[in-house]
This record gives sequence, structure tokens and C-alpha cells, in this order.
Amino acid sequence: MSGAEWPELPQPGRGRGRGRLPLPGPGLGLRAPGLPPPPPLLLLPPLPLLLLLLLPEPGAGVPAAAAAERFPLPLPPAVGPSVSLYLSEEEVHKLLGIDAELYYVRNDLINHYALSFNLLVPSDTNYLHFTWYAKSKVEYKLGFQIDNPVAMDMPQVNISIQGEVPRTLSVFRVELSCTGKVDSEIMVLMQLNLTINSSKNFTVLNFKRRKMCYKKLEEIKAPTSDKNGNRTIYDPVNAAPTTSTRVFYISVGVCCAVIFLVAIILAVLHLHSMKRIELDDSISDSSSSQGLSQPSTQTTQYLRADTPNNATPVTSYPTLRIEKNDLKSVTLMEAKAKVKDIAISRERITLKDVLQEGTFGRIFHGILIDDKDPNKEKQAFVKTVKDQASEIQVTMMLTESCKLRGLHHRNLLPITHVCIEEGEKPMVLLPYMNWGNLKLFLRQCKLVEANNPQAISQQDLVHMAIQIACGMSYLARREVIHKDLAARNCVIDDTLQVKITDNALSRDLFPMDYHCLGDNENRPVRWMALESLVNNEFSSASDVWAFGVTLWELMTLGQTPYVDIDPFEMAAYLKDGYRIAQPINCPDELFAVMACCWALDPEERPKFQQLVQCLTEFHAALGAYV
Repeated sequence: MSGAEWPELPQPGRGRGRGRLPLPGPGLGLRAPGLPPPPPLLLLPPLPLLLLLLLPEPGAGVPAAAAAERFPLPLPPAVGPSVSLYLSEEEVHKLLGIDAELYYVRNDLINHYALSFNLLVPSDTNYLHFTWYAKSKVEYKLGFQIDNPVAMDMPQVNISIQGEVPRTLSVFRVELSCTGKVDSEIMVLMQLNLTINSSKNFTVLNFKRRKMCYKKLEEIKAPTSDKNGNRTIYDPVNAAPTTSTRVFYISVGVCCAVIFLVAIILAVLHLHSMKRIELDDSISDSSSSQGLSQPSTQTTQYLRADTPNNATPVTSYPTLRIEKNDLKSVTLMEAKAKVKDIAISRERITLKDVLQEGTFGRIFHGILIDDKDPNKEKQAFVKTVKDQASEIQVTMMLTESCKLRGLHHRNLLPITHVCIEEGEKPMVLLPYMNWGNLKLFLRQCKLVEANNPQAISQQDLVHMAIQIACGMSYLARREVIHKDLAARNCVIDDTLQVKITDNALSRDLFPMDYHCLGDNENRPVRWMALESLVNNEFSSASDVWAFGVTLWELMTLGQTPYVDIDPFEMAAYLKDGYRIAQPINCPDELFAVMACCWALDPEERPKFQQLVQCLTEFHAALGAYV
């Protein structure tokens, strides 16, 4: 049923005539059926919904007068139809990661607060399930509206569009299927019209959902037809296999799966034995190296009062997509070949002011002349090197500059052009952001904070964090691992728009943020997850850890994390459960988000999409009190 076919309905909670849906007695929206509270380090849902979790059970010390005051409704009749509609514990866990039931209507009492909450449906979830029942006759009518029919088909249900609410506990399903044609966030509205005793007394419930739909990479080709279009030509390649062929393919697939499982088991056993040998060898090493390779057996004992994480250390991460740092294996010729297609002439580049300068690298404010119209100019960041730069340093600048190349998102800043002419210093060009490096901007705000306390607000800082999380969520969906997320690798303009950049020249421009741990490689030790420090393994989960540290940088206006910790002791420090302390004036809810990002087990860290939703709700809550 399309949005155009849906009849005009009254506002939620309003009915025609004298009556509404009877609502006898107090009720609530959410209850956890006998489960213990979740551990403090799990990613919490947005604060308003969390408060909904803490509402008492019906009759649990809540006077009826207080309930009526909380949900102002008309006086109910003596006996109602006892309508209940809710999301089961399994459904709530799928959408929010919480083991609880979410009631929209409980024994005729409408939870308007729960109805007002716009839930985000995971992109891989295509079905929503609602549980409902009524003790007496209640008629219903369903309708749907979506804001982008190109990205999503009209929702379908497995029940009739109108009828009677079942008298027994039942579940109906709503299908939200993306078309795969475009990338878009879809707003879905499900309207449920409940009518009592076939009268004109009815109540309208609006259920709001959001879902991200993505464009399919490949389209399945249609069957081949002849030129007249009268009959389908037999295509032996695309033809459906016979039964015997299917059995053969299934048998081969099962055999391959068994062989693959056996190979995995043997590989795991081999790695386990190798780790045991390495562990035995490490016992004779110094105490500092022992702290880097062995998990602590006294994690809880060493935790400070301000430490949010007391999870048990882990030593293996089997299900994450992991990359190693191997930039040094690329030659200068190979690095130039990768950017040859975006190379431009040196004559089109004009260098103006030096924005940042290191030992061997510089960043200029430059002007790029248009290739077709010399009168048109664009401002740009120009990264280049000095005369004393080595070939390895030039190679790393070009290679690291390509990290975000070809990606398009409003919170990413990939390179646009390079200059690699012979006899000229290599140059890398990026679009210009007039307030420059985010870390330098934050520190400038801290300097003027005493004279102008309103220079930047907490709400502005959270908005910056949301933008960074959005950019990282895009990278995670594209399976791109940044490996060096920090405030120093972000830029900002005068509208407070933040964009993530690559880390080219960062080691030279921010030398105090990088340390060599004896392996001849400068690494951002204070921003790295434990698995990255110990095993040089990077994944989207390690980027989430770095995001937590970046969020801490935002709330401290550019302070250096773990400033009092020896870089050589960082791995042992993290393994023992220590974390950076909560910043001054940082809300507990925001610090809880940071703490979730610093879970030792990568699987327990939140996904960037969850961080975007949580921070967005927190930002909205801050705005409500401004």
C-alpha cells in the first residue's frame, strides 16, 4: 500500500466522538524479564531510551495518579479491550543490543514516549516483528509512508491491511527491502489505526524507523531474448542446473568445506604451539618485554578509581579483517606509478604561506589554476618535502597520501592532484579548509578559553565527534582501515565542518605524537589499540579505539593522552586495565562512550554506526538544555 493510498488520519492519541482507546491503570514502556543489569562497559543506548529502561513495572510503587500525570489521557471506562503491542526481547536485542521488551501499548495504556523514539534499523535487517493481542474486539488498519521510494520498496506485511487484532498472543512481520539502486537513509512511518467496537472511537499509533540502504555493486542480467522478443533463447551458461548437477555441486561444496575446516583447525593448532614456544622464550627476557607479550593475571588489582575498563585481556582476534603495516615495502617508482593518473604540471601550482613545517616536510596554502580556464583558481593544501628529505620519506608521503583516494564522503578529504615532475619536489594537493588542522585549532581554542569562554561549546565538540564518526563509518563500510585516526589528521573550516585526512607528513609535523619502540618505525603509540601495539594488527575495531582517544582530545581541547606514561610501557599499562582519566567537565555519558571504545577485546567495541547514533542522540539532548 503506497503512501498516497493511505487515508487522512487524525493525530496520534486523538479520536473522534466521545471516546478514545480506553487506558485503565498505570503502565510502562520497557521491562527486562528477570535479567541482571548489563556490564558498565557495554555501549549504552541513547540516554532518553536508557531512562525508558529504568521505568518501574506496573504497580511497582507508582501511584495511578502519578501515571496519569505522566501520560495525560481521558478517564477510561470500567472495562477496556486490554490491547497490548510491544517488541519482543529478541527484537529489541536485534535493534538496540538490549535484553528487554519495549511496550508501545500495555493493557490499553499508550507509551507516547516510546512512540516518539525514531529507531535505527541495521542495514542488514529486512524484517521487523511486532507482538500484539486484545481480549475483546478491536479493529485495526495499517498504512506505510517512506520518503524515498527509489531507495526502498513500499513496506509489506504478512497480515491483511485491515482486520481485527488477534485475541491470542500473535506476531506480525513488516518487511523493509532496499531496492539497491542508490545509497540513502530512508525514513519509514508505520501508522496503526485502532477502532473499538466498530465505532468512530479510534486511536492512531505512529511507529518511526530509519534504515540505511546501499547501492548494489552488480546487477543480475535478465534472460537473453531473440530480436523479435517472442521467445527466450536457451543459454547453457545461465541455464538452471539439473538435479544431478545440483547434487554434484553440493557434494563438492561439502567436501571443500570439510577440507577448509580441517585446514583451519591445523593452522590454529600450529599457531597455538608457536605462541607457546614464544611465550616460553619470553620468560628469560627483561620485565618490560615480558609485560608486552604476556597477559596480566592481576588486571583488577591495578585498576584506578577513574579506570572504566576491567575486562580480561585477550591475545587472539580471529574474526576481524586485519591488516599489517607494510609501507616500507613500496618503492618510490611504485608510489609514483599509483598517482600518475592525477599528476599535473608544476606551472598550475602557486605556493603562498607556510601553514606547518617539520624537519623534512611542509604544508603550504596554495593556489591551483584550472586546467581549462586559467582565470579560475582554487585554494588548496599543498604537502611537499624539503631538499634534505630521503627517498624513503618521499615514498611514505606519496603512499600515505593515497589512503583515502577515490573515496567520496562529506567528512573525508582525499587528495585531488599530485606533482611528480622530474627535477621538482613531489607535491600532494588537497582541498583547502580555512581553519586548518583540527589539533592546532583545538589548542588555539584552549589558549583563548580564559578570555572567551564561549569560543567553542561542548555541543560544538560533540558535533565534531559525530562528523568524524560518520566519516569513519563510511570507511568501515568500504573496508578501509585508517590506522592513524587522531585530531592531528583532521581539518576544520569556519563552519565547524570536520574532515578526516590521511597521515602523510604527520610523523614529521607532530613528532611528539609518534614514538619508535625499537623496531625503527615511528608509531602513534598513545592512540593505538593493544592488538596494534603488540601484534602490529589493525582493523576497524582498532580505528574505534583511536576514535575514543580522538573524542578525548576533543573534550580536552587538544591535550596529549597518556602524557605521563612511558611509550615503552603503554602495552603493559593497557593490558593491566588502565585508561586515561575522565576529562574535566566531560559528562559521564560521553566518557562511557570513550570507555566502550577502549575494550580490550575488539569484538566488544562498538561499531562506528552505533557511535554515530549514540552521539547524535546525546547531541540532541545537549541542545534541549541550551
